[in-house]
Amino acid sequence: MTTGCLCLHGFTGSPWELEPLAERLRKKYRWLVYTPVLPGHNENENLKEVSYKTWIYKADLAARELFLHCDQVYVIGFSMGGMLASYIAARYPVAKVVLLGAAAQYIGAGQLMKDMAEMLESGIKGQMKKHPWYPIFYEKVHTPLHAVREFQKAVKAVTPFLKDVTVPVFIGQGVQDGLVPRRSAQFLYEKMTMPVKKLYFYEQSKHFLCHGANSEQVMEDVENFLIDDIPDGEIVWKSAY
Repeated sequence: MTTGCLCLHGFTGSPWELEPLAERLRKKYRWLVYTPVLPGHNENENLKEVSYKTWIYKADLAARELFLHCDQVYVIGFSMGGMLASYIAARYPVAKVVLLGAAAQYIGAGQLMKDMAEMLESGIKGQMKKHPWYPIFYEKVHTPLHAVREFQKAVKAVTPFLKDVTVPVFIGQGVQDGLVPRRSAQFLYEKMTMPVKKLYFYEQSKHFLCHGANSEQVMEDVENFLIDDIPDGEIVWKSAY
């Protein structure tokens, strides 16, 4: 049996967001892992010129392409890519779906303010650009408003498909995520009505689950979810310490 895995990155992001997990699955299991770049996200492209419909279409096209070559397909989505993954899982006979920091809701203001305060403190010391959050804040601040509106439209367009997802789902959420709040993961868990679903909270993680303090736990949990038989749904809190 040929197994494929579609990995969908987030808004203003790139395949780097899921790269450690994608490489792990590719090397360990020899799966056909496809990590397409969404329209407007290549270096030579402009987010001002894209529509949310092109992101949905690209994800749909990628899924169709994988099903041409694979007998079994998994879908993994990060942030906005998690919402696109839910859409794919509702429309295609995927085996399982993984949602990491999925942006059903967004901007956890409390944690975001804490991160900004920490970054500003680094700036006072003359080291702002060395702060790990600096590239993220810089990127978000400079994102065209048109693209932000398209992102909101994308989330609104695919949310109704959540109720149509019937395959096992894994939802992973960073407790300290300043961009996608915990209530987003809880919303997804409640909205999806399939009997087999897992919700994992990672206590030390921020938004980038595959690169944070709990990254090894995240990847191990996702791997086990994909390759093992799954018991009934559960909610789990995990700590790196």
